[in-house]
Amino acid sequence: MPLSPLAANKVDEWEKMVDVNIKGVLYGISAVMPIMLQQESGHIINLSSVAGHKVFAGGTVYCATKFAVKAISEGIRLESDGKIRSTNISPGAVATELTNTISHEETAEMAEQLYGMAIDADAIARAITYAIEQPGDVDVNEMIIRPSKQEL
Repeated sequence: MPLSPLAANKVDEWEKMVDVNIKGVLYGISAVMPIMLQQESGHIINLSSVAGHKVFAGGTVYCATKFAVKAISEGIRLESDGKIRSTNISPGAVATELTNTISHEETAEMAEQLYGMAIDADAIARAITYAIEQPGDVDVNEMIIRPSKQEL
């Protein structure tokens, strides 16, 4: 999540975000989808972000990658004809090392303020557990999990 305004022109960081946030998701799907289609069942859980629902200044490229994850998750659901369950989890501010990747000073300060209210990562783990524990004919397609006070 190396956030920065587009004008900062951090092309190397953009490429890294695309490689991790989009290509990484696609490579993971590529590894499991053939098996799941063959056995006619499976469940793919992708981690997007609230940034995949609303674009914010300084996060344009990051938001674009997370919108892509949301679209990929929906595509799995549509293309698998009900054989593969697909869940898109969109966390808000979660206490992780993610903000350490922000090299743009002004944006890093903004993120530090937001992440002052961050929730524990186990909230995301519980959401994933909830989605997995549903009966085979139930597909929890999307969840947004964020601090109660988070606006974005």
